[in-house]
Amino acid sequence: MFTNSETEQQVAEFLLQIKAIKLQPNNPFTWASGWKSPIYCDNRITLSHPTIRTYIRQRLCAGIHEEFGSVGCIAGVATAGIPQGALVAQELGLPFIYVRSKPKDHGTGNLIEGEISPGQRVVVIEDLISTGKSSLQAVEALRDAGYTVAGLAAIFSYGFDEATENFKNAKCPFHTLSNYNSLIKYAEEFQYILPADVEILRKWRESPSTWGK
Repeated sequence: MFTNSETEQQVAEFLLQIKAIKLQPNNPFTWASGWKSPIYCDNRITLSHPTIRTYIRQRLCAGIHEEFGSVGCIAGVATAGIPQGALVAQELGLPFIYVRSKPKDHGTGNLIEGEISPGQRVVVIEDLISTGKSSLQAVEALRDAGYTVAGLAAIFSYGFDEATENFKNAKCPFHTLSNYNSLIKYAEEFQYILPADVEILRKWRESPSTWGK
């Protein structure tokens, strides 16, 4: 299942070890949104590490079975959710499709790539949840196309209240293997960060859109 403290800690450990997550409280990153952030997450790096990639795939599959039951298809969210979703679909022996961020501007103009019958029960796979807006655009596209979205699964979540509210309003349950609180706890315990950094990281989490301004 997703809400397992051992899984949360193990995934946090893996992400820090391979620097898929970087913590720089005193030299913050700038996100595409313009937000200043002491953390940067790129879970695509996990794909280059077979042991970690396998662990994530297996835990996502177990969580999907536990939380969502029988499903007919796995859908990845472009772009980083596509390889993770394809790995999960292969493990579960299910069809795979993916959702573009916008319709293709040539050819057939597809927004959803792949072919399954409408009415299928689908689980959406993401690599990362921040505010949830891009993920929920994919959920809406699938629903508009006639699919039933059972929910969404991802590797990591920043745990923003905005994301929780967005998924609630969209009536879409979501689960992640690990989260910001577990990450900071592990990072402090194993000295990836200094004790003085913890308060900085917690303050950012409380108000990420205004932090650093």
